[in-house]
Amino acid sequence: MASAPLLDKKKAGHSKASIFYGADEYLAELQKKYERDHEIAALKLAQPDEGDPHAPSSMAKSKEKILSVEKNDQNRSLKTGRLFPIPNKPDPMPQNLAFLFTKITPEQMVYMWNVLTAIFVVQCLMILTYCASLATFPEHYWTCTLLFGAPFAYICIQQIYIDHDVMHGVTFPPYEFQKFLTHPFSDFFSLPWEEFVLEHARHHASTVDLLMQGEFGWDPEEFHYALQQWAGPMGPNWYKYLLTVPWIPVIHFFGLNDTGALFAVEWWLSFPEEGGGGKCNREFWSKWFPRRVKHNAFVLFMWTCVWLLGTWPLGRPLSEGWRFVLPVTCSARVGFSLAWMFITNFTHSLPWNKFLANDPGRTWPLLHNLMALAVGGKHRWNEMLFHDVHHAFPNALGTLSQRGRFHGWKKVHDASVEVLYRGLWKENGDEETEMQKQQKSLRCRALYNNLDRFIASTDYNTHCSICFIHSWPPLSSGRIGFKSTLLLE
Repeated sequence: MASAPLLDKKKAGHSKASIFYGADEYLAELQKKYERDHEIAALKLAQPDEGDPHAPSSMAKSKEKILSVEKNDQNRSLKTGRLFPIPNKPDPMPQNLAFLFTKITPEQMVYMWNVLTAIFVVQCLMILTYCASLATFPEHYWTCTLLFGAPFAYICIQQIYIDHDVMHGVTFPPYEFQKFLTHPFSDFFSLPWEEFVLEHARHHASTVDLLMQGEFGWDPEEFHYALQQWAGPMGPNWYKYLLTVPWIPVIHFFGLNDTGALFAVEWWLSFPEEGGGGKCNREFWSKWFPRRVKHNAFVLFMWTCVWLLGTWPLGRPLSEGWRFVLPVTCSARVGFSLAWMFITNFTHSLPWNKFLANDPGRTWPLLHNLMALAVGGKHRWNEMLFHDVHHAFPNALGTLSQRGRFHGWKKVHDASVEVLYRGLWKENGDEETEMQKQQKSLRCRALYNNLDRFIASTDYNTHCSICFIHSWPPLSSGRIGFKSTLLLE
């Protein structure tokens, strides 16, 4: 994967050839769509950094339970008693971090939806090619299937990452048809795009700290976290997790993830909330039900096409289309499962965050390079390394992979390290959570590994001081010969 940023250093934006929708018209349309989908705007307002910068400023927070955070009159969680945290957005904003928090331009928005559309086209072409290869080489079934299956699973991983990118800053597509292309091969039925965005916004409003799921209300993904955290610390309880952790890839494969059928059922049982007096929600029949029908009619159409490709083109009767559907859906499920395990399970697990706190980028470089290749590039791997940064600024920053797409993975990586070093949350007097302790450890290592840069920083003395430990061996690259420790104010 190319690591060079897509934005020219002298001039931001894209060539006219890469844009098939007027930027100004798209931005105006975006405002109208937020007014219609006020639920999405309300849940984004409920998140720590309070709202999508592209939503109308007149949008207000909702009082509906599923569209708001659950806290008492003292602004504290009903579950943990913690104050609702406030992100520590740099103020004043340093020049080297400004690009992380700058609004995504309409040109960039349209570009990302073009990429998502291209991924869908590639998926269709791959299925057609698989059918043609089976028809041409019927005696090499497993060779053809494996040569199709592995790349198809890989492209499905890329689809989830670009889905995640667009929902965090480019929520609505330039053209209506594009919302049907986001995940049609993930399962035989699934959530429409708007509800996909909505349930993910619910996740961000509920789970601010990566290791305290559902702290401020119901998180649709809580069952996943329970499987990997129900017994307490992993060390002394490792044998207990042998009973539940192996089921994580299984439930992903069978559709209990954001783009799966089982997850859709779970969400539909909770949303939309019933109206007053137990009546049906006033927008259910006019908005939500038609969307579900249209989306899943398209999904059914795509799988019908796959079924038909497995019949007459391959010399099989209509009843045997499943023989072609099965390898296609299994390959897709493997890809979608892997993507969601990375985004959902790894990033929200204590072992992973402890691993990151020990600076594996320097001690395990080969592992990082291989994992970056697996998810589609280092700009996407940043999402795994700095998922806590993403949760602190889900709207103002968006996703790390999204920013890396336009500015380069290295620039985003280094800026994220500095954001972590400054501290993600403003001090409020609450006891530190386990995740905050891991972040503090990482901040110490960030200072140690970037000492020269931080000493040169104009606000260095406002954030830390250095304890000299003369027994520490001299550092390479001309750095000062002492170990540094971050003393937080």
